[in-house]
Amino acid sequence: MEPFDLLRLLGETLDRLRIPYYVTGSMASGAHGEPRFTNDIDIVLELGMDQVDALIAAFPEADFYCSRAAVVLAVRTKFQFNILHPESGLKADLIASKDDAFSRSVLSRAVRITDPAFSAWFSSPEDIILNKLLFYRDGRSDKHIRDIAGVLKVQAERIDRVYILGWVEHFGLQAEWQLALDRVAIPFP
Repeated sequence: MEPFDLLRLLGETLDRLRIPYYVTGSMASGAHGEPRFTNDIDIVLELGMDQVDALIAAFPEADFYCSRAAVVLAVRTKFQFNILHPESGLKADLIASKDDAFSRSVLSRAVRITDPAFSAWFSSPEDIILNKLLFYRDGRSDKHIRDIAGVLKVQAERIDRVYILGWVEHFGLQAEWQLALDRVAIPFP
């Protein structure tokens, strides 16, 4: 199994179970910007307690590791759990969506990306940028600024500037945003 095989399986499963979701993290920033290698898939999903068993059943124990206790805890605490494919070493981090204005906005703005290898919902370029700014503020890892720069370079004029600036102001991310803009050296009022 390759990463896109797991992504396809996850997307098909979540669509079939009618669980709202979007791919985020480096896989999403690579889809909208400049790709970088990653061996895991990050997905935010709106999972209800009544959907837990159906989700676990879709990933049979013979091929996957998915702890029911971890899934239940993640749903209750709005945290994350993993689905592992031991044979390939692939991992999906599934994150239970928070119930706040930003999380609802990100979910509502997800975009469908269809490729010969997969079809799945992805975080919008703007929301990738905003989440990467938040991650950079919290951990100062330069990979987040590189990912933002890659999305800005590729998406350029298609970026919804008003949307980004509103959330930058809301979260107080002006310094982080300026750092990202300086990295790409393109005007972005």
